[in-house]
Amino acid sequence: MSKSKNIEVGKNVIKIEAQAVAAIANRIGNEFDKAVNTILNCKGRLIILGMGKSGLISQKIASTMASTGTPSHFVHPADAFHGDLGMITKGDVVLMVSNSGETHELLEIIPSLKRKAVPTISMVGKENSTLFKNTDYALDISVEKEACTLDLAPTASTTATLAMGDALAVALLESRGFNAQDFAELHPGGSLGKKLLLTVNQLTHKESKIPFVHKNTSLKEALLTISEKGLGITGVLDQNNELIGIITDGDIRRGIENGGNNIFDKTAEDFMSIKPKTITADTLAITALELMEKHNITSLFVYSSDELKKPDGIIHIHDILKTGIQ
Repeated sequence: MSKSKNIEVGKNVIKIEAQAVAAIANRIGNEFDKAVNTILNCKGRLIILGMGKSGLISQKIASTMASTGTPSHFVHPADAFHGDLGMITKGDVVLMVSNSGETHELLEIIPSLKRKAVPTISMVGKENSTLFKNTDYALDISVEKEACTLDLAPTASTTATLAMGDALAVALLESRGFNAQDFAELHPGGSLGKKLLLTVNQLTHKESKIPFVHKNTSLKEALLTISEKGLGITGVLDQNNELIGIITDGDIRRGIENGGNNIFDKTAEDFMSIKPKTITADTLAITALELMEKHNITSLFVYSSDELKKPDGIIHIHDILKTGIQ
């Protein structure tokens, strides 16, 4: 097939699938609202079942539901029919997905679900199908045609199903008042979770790892402290152990360039920059990063309490960046 033909086919697939998704938007009405409220009022879990390609889409829907505040599990219909039906209990809600609406494994389960008084919802591609007629609420996911040029492989139909699943998940998310903080708590390892949950205290260097010199320390000794601690900076303390300034390796390098080795006759107090930027330990790491970027600095001294005169931690920009927070 020629390059131009490939491009034409690809564009046509996207066009057909986009039209399929747009079409199901017009079918979201009372049945959808009832389905959302049924899941919302569920005291157990949302159990999603589907076979074949519908099963794969069902797994994605279950994952999306679980990550947005709706406890959900995928159960394979064949496994349910052979014993895993015990995983579905009174108080749960079952969502069945089938393009044909005649999936044997799903239809076989319906009588058992009715005996358990488990509410049932279906996503079906055929309005007059058995599944459509025998669930409490049925959502129409039918498509005019598949994007497959043979009109055989599930393509537009699976895309439409996925979109309807997302519509349910987001409607539930809104109804629950589920917010970014809730999402982060369910995704502590993801970048959003880190942005909303990771605090400076979890990343700080503490105790002997904090670079400090006193104000009367020679600049040469201050340089040795900077080199030893490996953070490119040292804090300067007064006689009361209060932080009064900082010296960076860049400051010393620029000092040598401008004044030669004579700078080593100076004390830390003579050479320090006053009013260093600091931060509290409970500050979000992403906020600390933004502060560093705003002031073009690479480190912040950290206080775990407002009453402290001497910082009890220090955080370097690399400590934040290596978490993958940005």
